Amino acid sequence: MTVPSYVSGPSATPLLGDTIGENLRRIVQRFPDREALVSVHQGYRATYRQFWDETSAIARALLVRGVKKGDRVGVWSPNRYEWVILQYATARMGAILVNINPAYRVHELEYALKHSGVSTLVLAKGFRQADYVAMLKEVRLRCPALRQSIVIDDEWPDLRDDAKRLSDEELSARERELQFDDPINIQYTSGTTGFPKGATLSHHNILNNGFFIGEFLRYSEQDRVCIPVPFYHCFGMVLANLACTTHGAAMIIPAETFDPVAVMRTVQEERCTSLYGVPTMFIAELDHPDFAKFDYSTLRTGIMAGSPCPVEVMKKVQKDMHMPEVTICYGMTETSPVSTQSKTDDPLEKRVATVGQVHPHVEIKIVDPTTGRIVPRGMPGELCTRGYSVMLGYWNDPHATREAIDDGRWMHTGDLATMDDLGYVKIVGRIKDMVLRGGENIFPREVEEFLYTMPGVSDVQVIGVPDVKYGEELMAWVKLRPGVTLTGDEIRAYCKGKIATYKIPRYYKFVDGFPMTVSGKVQKFKMRELAIQELGLQKAASIETA
Repeated sequence: MTVPSYVSGPSATPLLGDTIGENLRRIVQRFPDREALVSVHQGYRATYRQFWDETSAIARALLVRGVKKGDRVGVWSPNRYEWVILQYATARMGAILVNINPAYRVHELEYALKHSGVSTLVLAKGFRQADYVAMLKEVRLRCPALRQSIVIDDEWPDLRDDAKRLSDEELSARERELQFDDPINIQYTSGTTGFPKGATLSHHNILNNGFFIGEFLRYSEQDRVCIPVPFYHCFGMVLANLACTTHGAAMIIPAETFDPVAVMRTVQEERCTSLYGVPTMFIAELDHPDFAKFDYSTLRTGIMAGSPCPVEVMKKVQKDMHMPEVTICYGMTETSPVSTQSKTDDPLEKRVATVGQVHPHVEIKIVDPTTGRIVPRGMPGELCTRGYSVMLGYWNDPHATREAIDDGRWMHTGDLATMDDLGYVKIVGRIKDMVLRGGENIFPREVEEFLYTMPGVSDVQVIGVPDVKYGEELMAWVKLRPGVTLTGDEIRAYCKGKIATYKIPRYYKFVDGFPMTVSGKVQKFKMRELAIQELGLQKAASIETA
């Protein structure tokens, strides 16, 4: 008799029935003097008691500024301590935090603000060459819900001063109104319709996911976690921040954005016990000429996720970075995000070649994409997940929600996977067209929709092609209008400043048509096969991943 590809995650540890604020309050009472948050590049340090006081102040200030329960508060900034403070402050006073990617440009910023109805935007002055204040000015009049903006660099002290106008008891009264199933976070994930969708997550979703991630990593108040991954993404705010605060561990920010030297120096100087990253980050550290100059002996664990993890890189991280207990996570924003994770004591072959086993209190099954029936163990099919972690839905998009979550409350991931006899899962492909570039999820349709706006472009198809450094890179096959000539450099220049840099295709092929089925559907798998041959990407395509 064949065994079906279905498992549930039994656990003697119950789900947390808390809001994020309630859980943080208990941790503060247990570990008031342990360090909670360190921003190395800002020279900022806070114990759990100080962290609590700071989130209290910002929560009270937002109330003074008229932010109500359920209002959307956007945050547009690279990794800074203020981002983390805002994450917990909004949760404590009942606002819905809207994460805005620091790489967004005018087109994407306007969409996120309008779609979610952000009424208050907290933003950095800018990031790298991007002037956030100027970009906001350009779109502000087209975002009618936006009442106020707060520039962190200039107005954070004024915001804190406003807290004096409201008592702690008034904040506590607001906190008592909150329920753990309330929506607390909107994270934008690119959609196959060409427009990002706002995955709406509750306290219950992300608090419990963060807690059980920390349990898998065996976190305690003794742990110090180096976090070079972005906070706007689940990797930073859930796998890192919430895994830390549910266990009394310290959140350590090495830099505004990933810098391999800053990471390695922070691990050494802050005596970090855990390090996070997408594979490209670990590769950049391992290959850096200064790698051997730093001490990694305090490390024991961490997470590699966000992109398929090359097996050889995983082995080097375990050995050369002193991370024998490093784990791999698999998930998606819509599931808070983690559904499977390897354990720190899993056999080596399971930790380097699979994405682990099902998480506690979560169910997964692998089904035939055509019939929906569960396939036998070892057979590929679509991975589906169900449980506390499944999002409330897509913000203001019931149709897209119904397409993603079926009547049985199963979230359809669009990923092809297999499950072995012990329940370990391996991702073997994707049904959906998503490209994973260095930890960023990109849906080609969104890029295609933008490229269609370029004069002279008649038709365009975007695919992912293998890449040694990023896992995948974007390639655009472009059909031009009659009499038009364009180059890849001209298309890149058109994209620059209008869409995020990571969404701009690296490769271009100008064609008269695309490989098609007899029914007229574009065969992107054939385009990918041709691209691998024409671009000489066979080496990248042969890299084994989990």
